[in-house]
Amino acid sequence: MDGRVGVAPLSTSKFPMALAPTFAFAAVALPIGAIQLAVTVHLPRYFAGHLGLSLAAVGGAFALVRLIDIPLDALLGVAMDKTRTRFGRYRVWLALSAPALMLALYMLMLSPADVGQPYLVSWLLVMYLAYSGVFLSHVAWAANLATSYQQRSRIFGVITAMGVIGAVGVLLIPVAIGQRGGTEAEGVQAMIWAIIAAIPLTILLAQVTTRERITRDDGEHFGVKDYLALIARPNVLRLLAADLCVTLGPGWMAALYFFYFKDSRGFDTVGANLLLLIYIATGLIGAPVTALLANRIGKHRALIGSTLLYSTVLVILPFLPPGQFLLFAPGMMIAGAAYSGFLVMTRALTGDIADEIRLEKGREWMGLMYALTNATSKIAGACSIFLTFNVLEAVGYQAADGAVNSPAAIRGLELAYIIGPIIFVTAAGACFIGYRLNAERHAEIRRQLDARDLIVDSPPAGLAGEAPVVVKG
Repeated sequence: MDGRVGVAPLSTSKFPMALAPTFAFAAVALPIGAIQLAVTVHLPRYFAGHLGLSLAAVGGAFALVRLIDIPLDALLGVAMDKTRTRFGRYRVWLALSAPALMLALYMLMLSPADVGQPYLVSWLLVMYLAYSGVFLSHVAWAANLATSYQQRSRIFGVITAMGVIGAVGVLLIPVAIGQRGGTEAEGVQAMIWAIIAAIPLTILLAQVTTRERITRDDGEHFGVKDYLALIARPNVLRLLAADLCVTLGPGWMAALYFFYFKDSRGFDTVGANLLLLIYIATGLIGAPVTALLANRIGKHRALIGSTLLYSTVLVILPFLPPGQFLLFAPGMMIAGAAYSGFLVMTRALTGDIADEIRLEKGREWMGLMYALTNATSKIAGACSIFLTFNVLEAVGYQAADGAVNSPAAIRGLELAYIIGPIIFVTAAGACFIGYRLNAERHAEIRRQLDARDLIVDSPPAGLAGEAPVVVKG
């Protein structure tokens, strides 16, 4: 006997989080979604157009920062997994990362007119590291709150939807400023101010309404060789390859979005922002619908379906007549819904694979797994900006405000915008053909993990006033 008589293993799936605590916790995704939009779509153009840096300099700065902070993500994930405090593992990192993120965004927004590449690299690095701290701690915490196959789809559906709301909300800011006669640069600066204000409010809300369950570690803390072996696992390889491709395709498009829709498709800044708003806003439909679909047909099949739908829409868009908003809007709606769908699935699948590894290895890998997928996303982001901006410069495309481009430069822009995303997004779905970690297999994994952890019959994690559950070995 071990002194735990009368305590039966009980799955947390019997205690689904209530709706209000779920949305309070997921609110952190509001500024996260806003930052993702601002950094991938608006900031590169802001530096190249408003501040006068060359396309190569901007692309090189983003690529260099990503290459520097990618290995740091893995170290950050390991540090999170090893953290054990009375307040939890991940919630501590979430609170500590917020101030640095706010400072970096402020410094980037107030970049001087004669800003050089070293200034941009320095503050981008701080921003990306702090962003990783916020993003990784939030998604790892979410995966530990919702442990069942079905609940994990739901919570990441809510988180993705909240991220969409954040992106839509921040995108409305430059639209409103543009309609009032403000400049594009003023719109970007107003976006950053809104994000800085949202970060502490949403993180504080999650902190005061949500507690964290700390899972038990049975195994030893592994070294570098063990982490390399982790990457070589078939399911991890599938996940990382898919995440790389599914991020590179849309990221490639995001880097060129305003150039393409203004100079090739004939839209002004307001029209292009409105189409982008439609693309992002339909994630509010795509995220929960894909989560429901995944619980019927499996997450990997839902991922494959959403990538095929996205690629099909991209094939059609170049053939639409320029400047026809009503013709472009339906395609942007479908593409946006599909995009949010495969985001939900990659995040939910990451948690399932981390559970599989913890059952085998006996220690928590959640933070490291999300760090690895975040690293592949950063690689994709770096490649998309670096490659596309350098291609544009090679074909003679001019990004400066008021520049006039030749037909050949516009054609190069069009090819760069459309070819890569179709290939990469389709490849992402193909990575999960033959995947076997389905709902039944994951349910058995969770049953064994819950039996090991001996989680007591208690209210669900995520309710205000609940003490963190710490099960000691």
